[in-house]
Amino acid sequence: MTKTVPRHILPIIVFAQFTGTSLWFAGNAILPQIQQTWNLPKDSIAQITSSVILGFILGTLLFALTSLADRFHASKVFFVSAILGAILNSSVLLTGESFTGLLIFRFLTGICIAGIYPVGMKIASDWFEGKLGKALGYLVGALVIGTAFPHLLNHFGAGYDWRPVLLGTSGIAIVGGALMFFFVGDGPSRVKSTSFSPQEAFRVFRKKEFRWAAFGYFGHMWELYTFWAFVPVILGHYANKHGISLPTSLWTFVIMSIGMVGCISGGIFSIRKGSSKVAFGFLLTSGILCLLSPLFFDLPPAIFLILMGLWGFAVIGDSAQFSSLNAQKAPVELKGTALTIAVSIGFLLTIPSIQLLQFLTNYLSTEWLLFTLTIGPVFGLISTRKLISNP
Repeated sequence: MTKTVPRHILPIIVFAQFTGTSLWFAGNAILPQIQQTWNLPKDSIAQITSSVILGFILGTLLFALTSLADRFHASKVFFVSAILGAILNSSVLLTGESFTGLLIFRFLTGICIAGIYPVGMKIASDWFEGKLGKALGYLVGALVIGTAFPHLLNHFGAGYDWRPVLLGTSGIAIVGGALMFFFVGDGPSRVKSTSFSPQEAFRVFRKKEFRWAAFGYFGHMWELYTFWAFVPVILGHYANKHGISLPTSLWTFVIMSIGMVGCISGGIFSIRKGSSKVAFGFLLTSGILCLLSPLFFDLPPAIFLILMGLWGFAVIGDSAQFSSLNAQKAPVELKGTALTIAVSIGFLLTIPSIQLLQFLTNYLSTEWLLFTLTIGPVFGLISTRKLISNP
């Protein structure tokens, strides 16, 4: 018999996910200010983005190999991770303008985010098993806003001083973690794992349906975070080429946050069309935009920004549906572990993707950088097509 989920559960999960993931790109949002005052190297954007992702990858591997989210109360894991992440995020203030210190604290913050993002999805899946695609659409939408939020802070006032960005994101992360622990807890569909074995983390790939879902997600991840990381670079290059003034932080926030609409609409459509078809449609759209991206720079500003907004809409709209497919196709007793290991490998792929584009800046014109991301959508579409053919 299906239990009715209290109305407050989803809004609190969404808000908590938003606050926790706002720690993610805090380092990128403050980069323009500290680059000048700290004399950071040219490739600092790639190093800062990669450091937090490397920390996240290590954290997700630790969570997956120990099955923490399946063996213990997921809401408690989320709460502790949010508190530690907030402390480490703010600790950048104590580095004394050390770039090495900045990278270390971003790395450690990334480890803590591993207990926020995939664990938040695990909590949602335990509460909304019947309508997981829709629920995760809202949840990943919160991740999008949380990731973009530091750019908005940086534009409105905080751009004069980068410290409020770190303190603000840390403060709301603690609030979100507390709300998740005290007012959400664990869902009725939670199945506690009674055993611990590192090998369990990789047993989930024995199911071919889970492999297809995971491989589709991996192709999506090759594109997503590299696109987000280089949006300010693309906007700055376009503005310089056309000799116009373009508030980079504000437009970065707009382009990234439009993805929330994609996530929510994708979740709604998934109820009728199914997650695999919705994910395929979004991934196909972003793949086409990758192919056409070199042409964007010769377009008028309004058309250019509309297309970048469409890309921001499509590039993340499939994320929740891939997460939903991963949860649906995984062994039920290892749902949290399956989600965590898939997320871990997905983010591992973002490192070579980001570093490749940073390397190519020495050899390619900026117009051609995002074109190189096409390989990700192509790979993901091949795997996702198998899920549509074999529902």
